[in-house]
Amino acid sequence: MCIFRLKSILSTKYFWKCVLLGQFISLLLCGTAVTSGLLSRKGVHTPTAQSFLNYVLLCLIFTVSLACRQGDRSLGYILKTSGWKYFIISLADVEANYLVVKAYSYTTVTSVQLLDCFSIVTVLLLSYFVLRVRYHFVNGVGVVTCFLGLIALVLTDSLTGNNKDNDGASNKVLGDIFCAGGAFLYGVSNVAEEFVVKNFDRTEFLAMLGLFGSLINGVQFAVFERHEVESVDLYSAEIVICFVGFTICQFALYTCMTIVIQQTSATTVNISLLTADFYTLLLGLFLFKYQFHGLYFGSFAVILLGVAIYATKEPERKINEPEMTNKEPVTQ
Repeated sequence: MCIFRLKSILSTKYFWKCVLLGQFISLLLCGTAVTSGLLSRKGVHTPTAQSFLNYVLLCLIFTVSLACRQGDRSLGYILKTSGWKYFIISLADVEANYLVVKAYSYTTVTSVQLLDCFSIVTVLLLSYFVLRVRYHFVNGVGVVTCFLGLIALVLTDSLTGNNKDNDGASNKVLGDIFCAGGAFLYGVSNVAEEFVVKNFDRTEFLAMLGLFGSLINGVQFAVFERHEVESVDLYSAEIVICFVGFTICQFALYTCMTIVIQQTSATTVNISLLTADFYTLLLGLFLFKYQFHGLYFGSFAVILLGVAIYATKEPERKINEPEMTNKEPVTQ
C-alpha cells in the first residue's frame, strides 16, 4: 500500500515542480552568494550598488514591455491605481537585499544562516492570513525537517571552522537585527509576489519592481555608497567579472523565481533556498578553501527530504479576488 502511495506521489507534477524548480532557484542564489563573497574578498562592500544593475535590467526589459501593452492593465493604469502598492513592495525588496548583505559586516555567518529562516516563518504566516493558504500536517512536517537540516548544516560549519573569518563580529546584535529585518522583508516581498503572479501576471510584477526598485536602489547607493563605488577598481578584470556574474545570477533569480512561485508557492521557494548554503559550500571548497565534512551531505539530504515531504501534498488555496485594482486579472 505504501509503495503504491509513493508511486502516486512521485507521479504528480506538483511534486517534481517543487523539488526540481526549487533546486534550480537555489543554485542561482548560490551564484549570487559566491560572486558577492568574491567581491568582498577583493575589498568591495557595496550591497546596494551590486543590485542596482539587476533592477535596471528588469526596468529596461519588463517595464518597457509593459509600457507597450494596450488595454486595461497598461503601465499608466497600473501606476495610477496600484503604483503606491508596488512602491512599498519594491522598497521591501531593496531594503531586504541591503540589510541581509550588510548583516555579514557585523555578525557571524552562522547567525545569518539561522536568522535568515525568519523569512520562512514570515511567508508561512502571511500566506495563511493574507493569501488564506491552508496547510496540511505533512506540510508542517516538511518545514520542520528542513529546519533540522539547516541546524545540522550550521553545526557542521562550526565543527569545520569554515565560518571562522566571521567569528570576530564587530556588532553582533546590530547584525542580527539587520538579518532578521531583511528576512522579514524578504517574506513580505515573496508573498506579495505570489499574489501578483497568480492573480495578474509575471511581467507586471517584474516591470513594477524594476521601475521602482531602480529608483529606490539608485537613490540609496548614490547617497550612502557613492564613495565606496568611486574607490572600486573597475579596471580589475576579476572585480568586473564578479560584478557581471552577480548581476546575471540575480537577474536570472528574479526572473525565474516568478515562474517557480507561479507554479508552486512562496513557501516552497523559501524552504528550497535552504540548500543554497550547501551548493555554496561545494564551490567554496575550491574558491575559499573551505574544509569538507561528510555531515554536509547528511544535512543537505535532510533539507532535500524536507522539501520532498512538503511537496507530497499541495496546500489548499483560498485566495481572495484580486484587490490591487477593480479590474479582472490578466491571463497569460
